[in-house]
Amino acid sequence: MSRSRLQKLIEQGYILVNDCGAKASQKLNFGDKICVVLPPPEQLSLVAEPMPVDVVYEDDDLLVINKPAGLVVHPSPGHTAHTLVNALLARCPGLLNFGDTMRPGIVHRLDRDTSGLMIIAKSTSAQQNLINQFKARSVSKGYLILVKGKLTPNQGIIDAPLGRDPSNRKRMAVVAGGRQARTKYRVNKYLGAYTLLDVTIETGRTHQIRVHLSAIGYPVVGDTVYGVRSGFINRQFVHASRLGFRLPASGEYKEFSCELPPDLKQALRLIAG
Repeated sequence: MSRSRLQKLIEQGYILVNDCGAKASQKLNFGDKICVVLPPPEQLSLVAEPMPVDVVYEDDDLLVINKPAGLVVHPSPGHTAHTLVNALLARCPGLLNFGDTMRPGIVHRLDRDTSGLMIIAKSTSAQQNLINQFKARSVSKGYLILVKGKLTPNQGIIDAPLGRDPSNRKRMAVVAGGRQARTKYRVNKYLGAYTLLDVTIETGRTHQIRVHLSAIGYPVVGDTVYGVRSGFINRQFVHASRLGFRLPASGEYKEFSCELPPDLKQALRLIAG
């Protein structure tokens, strides 16, 4: 559990020391009896919220959308509303008729602070077809990434297993015995002390690109977890710029792309001087 979660449990009276209410600053003594009661999780319900959705492509089976940075994909205990799913329900009410109760139509996701292309399924059959394509690694996923440092050689593959960081379970890390992860990169442009990369991933592990690039010494700009803070941008410079897959109905291969959003373009202009 996070420290803030434990502090909240203390404030709500769910943690007792020797059968008395605890305080966050309380010092423990040998033999103290600590009782922790976990309250039942909040019951979440999906509510349609009319919010703008940037649709790149749509047919009877799916949507391809351009997700803005800062938007959470689906509701969770920490984000119960104002998510992409809430916006999609206002546009496609039929999403409630299938799939995961809290993630209808979702076949993959992007981090909250990552912008770019996502596929949303509009039926059970389309969702399963797309999930199978992701499992078969036949979906092509391309990203534009800015890293600190002049990355050489100008193209390569990072092949390193990923798993939970043993010293911090909320982070991922390159660990022996982790799940296979492969990241391909190619230099798009050198910008002084920075490098703009075209990145494709063969696997879709949690935080894969950010962890891999940090592991080889070229941290992602604006990434406050694995990378380096930046005065040019207030979020990680990660943009899902390209997405290719086969349409569920026809099997036709389609590839979509979207340009950098204004905040990332502005960051490049500032870096270039």
